[in-house]
Amino acid sequence: MAFVLAPENIAFVSAILLMVLIGLVQLLGLGGDADFDLDADADLLGWLGFGRIPFLMLVTVLLASFGIIGLLGQQLSTDLLGHLIDPWIAAPAALVAALPVTGVTANLLARVMPRDHTTAISVEELVGNGATIVTGRARAGSPARARVIDHHGQVHFVMVEPNEDDQVLEEGEA
Repeated sequence: MAFVLAPENIAFVSAILLMVLIGLVQLLGLGGDADFDLDADADLLGWLGFGRIPFLMLVTVLLASFGIIGLLGQQLSTDLLGHLIDPWIAAPAALVAALPVTGVTANLLARVMPRDHTTAISVEELVGNGATIVTGRARAGSPARARVIDHHGQVHFVMVEPNEDDQVLEEGEA
C-alpha cells in the first residue's frame, strides 16, 4: 500500500481513480451522452481513436493506460534502481507511452462496438416513390399533403404537386 500511496505515484493513482469514477457515473446513468463530434481525419487525433469510439470511452482508455503504465514503470524503477522516479519525469514518460496504447486499444474497441445506425433520409430520396394525397388538392403551384413510405418502411408526410401543369391530384389519389 505504501507503493500506491507514494507521492511519486499520485498522478497515476489519480488517473485510475478518475477512470473508476467515470465508470461508476456511467454505470449509474448519470453521465449523459458525452460523445463529441470531432474530426477523425486529423492525423494526430485519428490514430488516437477520435471519432471511432465515444469520447468518454477514449478518455477512460487513456486514463487507464496512463495509470497502469505509470505504476508499472514506477514498480520497474523500484526493482531495478531501488527508488521511484520523480513524478516530473515519470508522468510525461507514462503519457507518451500511453498514447500509442490508447490508439491501439481504441481501434480494437471500434471493431467490436456497434455502429450508429440511422434510418434518416433526405426528402430527395423520396422522389419517385408512390405517395397518396391525404389533405388537399395538388395542382401546379399549389401543393397538397401526401403520405409516402421510404425504403426503411418509415412513413413521411410531404408536400407534393404534379409534374404536369394541367394535372390535378385529388385527396385519396395515389
